[in-house]
Amino acid sequence: MHSPLTPDGAWRRLLDGNARYVTGDALHAHQDHDRRLALADRQTPFALVLGCSDSRAPAEVLFDQGLGDLFVVRTAGHILDSAVLGSVEFGVDVLEIPLVLVLGHTRCGAVRATLESIDRHRTPAGYLRDVVERVSPAVFEARRDPDAGPDEVTAENVRHTCLGLREKSAVLTRAVELGRTAIVGAVYDVVEGHVTPVVGEGTVTLGA
Repeated sequence: MHSPLTPDGAWRRLLDGNARYVTGDALHAHQDHDRRLALADRQTPFALVLGCSDSRAPAEVLFDQGLGDLFVVRTAGHILDSAVLGSVEFGVDVLEIPLVLVLGHTRCGAVRATLESIDRHRTPAGYLRDVVERVSPAVFEARRDPDAGPDEVTAENVRHTCLGLREKSAVLTRAVELGRTAIVGAVYDVVEGHVTPVVGEGTVTLGA
């Protein structure tokens, strides 16, 4: 069974949840014993959130959702690798989720680490190097504007991930072309709490 929502409907539901979270009117629905039992044999999440692993940006909290509502994939800087792509394809192709949201956030540690690595000409040790290498293209693209700061890099990194999903996954491309799903980018403000859409190549603008 797939989600009954359209991409626009799913996006509206996320925005409504975020508005409740920001104003302190969160419902905390779908988090009780009955909901847990109802989901034992199946799930029909209405949105897939590909976000950063940062502990300050849990999708279920900032969108005021509960068990079974969101299919969440998180990596530092929401970078893409084969496991992430496979997870997103599962959500779109098997669970038939109508919306993929790439969610960046302000004060992102992955963005900061990449900026420091580039500016200081230092390569991080271990697998952090892989994160920095994958975020670096967003830094170089954002800095085509000499006044670009961390916020602009964060937004560009969201666009880069959105575009990467389309370029690397034929499954996602087909779903988007058929209108079964949409890929949207946004940035979460860790201070104010609100989510702001990111426009540009790779991401679409849905109705608010």
